[in-house]
Amino acid sequence: MNVVEPIRSKTELRKVEKILKKRDFRYYVFFVVGTNCGLRISDILNLNVGDVKDKTHINIKEKKTSKHKRFPINAKLKPLFDKLTLNRNLDEPLFLSIFGNRMERTQCYRVINEACRKIGIEYGIGTHTLRKTFGYHHYQKFKDIALLQKIFNHSSQDVTLRYIGINQDIIDDSYNNFIL
Repeated sequence: MNVVEPIRSKTELRKVEKILKKRDFRYYVFFVVGTNCGLRISDILNLNVGDVKDKTHINIKEKKTSKHKRFPINAKLKPLFDKLTLNRNLDEPLFLSIFGNRMERTQCYRVINEACRKIGIEYGIGTHTLRKTFGYHHYQKFKDIALLQKIFNHSSQDVTLRYIGINQDIIDDSYNNFIL
């Protein structure tokens, strides 16, 4: 089983966004939700139009943990949600397949993987890549592992560091910078 990694480079992140936006707006929005909210794919796919339309916050019950989660819709997501939800019913799934059903995890995986491969990302990409990317960049910006642990509902800070790939980065840096 391959280890799924975050997208550490913001340049690569923007390139993937550009590919997805060109392919299909809903895949682009799906990707941006994942990398800006840190939700599990099951929770992203569970969103309905009414969860985001004309809202300032997203309120969900996490599918995996059954815990309630509330967080603000940021300035990047607001206009995307406005466009995606225009003239749509509140009870519709936010992310629809081409057949009009709720988008499925396997389709999301395939599309994300294809976009990443197109720009030359060869490391492990999966549906958790979006959540891990959120965590990695959140940690890089705020350096607050306790906050990230709380956001992810992880049992320990070590679990969170390992999850977002920081432990491996620290180990790699120590080897690269330790020369006798």
